[in-house]
Amino acid sequence: MRVIAGSARRLLLKTLPGEDTRPTTDRIKETLFNMIQFEVPGASFLDLFGGSGGIAIEALSRGASSAVIVDKNPKAARIIQENLEHTHLSDLAEVISGDALSALSRLSVSRKEPFDIVFLDPPYGLGLEDRALELLAASPLAGEKTLFIIEMKRDADIAHFEKIGYKVLKEKFYKTNKHVFLGKGTT
Repeated sequence: MRVIAGSARRLLLKTLPGEDTRPTTDRIKETLFNMIQFEVPGASFLDLFGGSGGIAIEALSRGASSAVIVDKNPKAARIIQENLEHTHLSDLAEVISGDALSALSRLSVSRKEPFDIVFLDPPYGLGLEDRALELLAASPLAGEKTLFIIEMKRDADIAHFEKIGYKVLKEKFYKTNKHVFLGKGTT
């Protein structure tokens, strides 16, 4: 896995060995960032369920102003920190080693401004994206213009997102998964 573009272009990133994380492939990452290329420069970025930190690091490399990366696995958090140092982006990012939902609660108290982009790639099938989105909807971490991107199984149902206060803006399908783009509000 590598950084596709920007200041850290071509630098290789470490990943956690084993099946504990599912790093987003370079091809899917490139497609995603081509879709959001105009939203990233200057954006504040929240990466929940960060894994190796590859998505947030790509955003920082492409000009995001800051990132918060959360992963509950302490080994993953260490790898994220190492990847940030390797790419010379550690001064722009905060790594939180802990549960994503608890991190959202803590960030809601400490952070004054909403994030511009929130990326969620939780373990599939546990409903963690729903719980995170519910917490975000009621917090200062997400504003009316915040873009939410969720990576999930290709066949996952998304109709319930509108019931919890989000509007589906678009879906991008890949072989086995998809990205769902959401905005706040159902109108």
